[in-house]
Amino acid sequence: MTNKERLYDTLGELLYAVTKADGIIHEEQLTALEEIIKDHPWASNIKWSFNYELEHNHTVNDVYEKVISFCHGYGPTAEYEEFIDLMNKIAIANGVVDQREEKLIKSFTEDLTERFRADIEKLMN
Repeated sequence: MTNKERLYDTLGELLYAVTKADGIIHEEQLTALEEIIKDHPWASNIKWSFNYELEHNHTVNDVYEKVISFCHGYGPTAEYEEFIDLMNKIAIANGVVDQREEKLIKSFTEDLTERFRADIEKLMN
């Protein structure tokens, strides 16, 4: 598996975490996921990893920690903007963004920003 394939597996895991963050995976979110990724070039990777996490009923925290660890190692990439956009679309799919979903999205953004800022500071010193 290439790093790019693993990156999009990670997106599926991240979308799973968002859908499960409020404790309920809403049917509207599953429908939105299908619609959002249907024409995506990495749809099979995204869907496979989402389903894997769903079938194994992994906790949001465990999945999030796995995702953020991979992203830290992968480094900065423009794809993270797409990830955040898709996370927001999934979160709003059932008509209400739960505080836990919002917190997860914010954490993802802040965790990556802080990590990459620290990496840049190390390089500058």
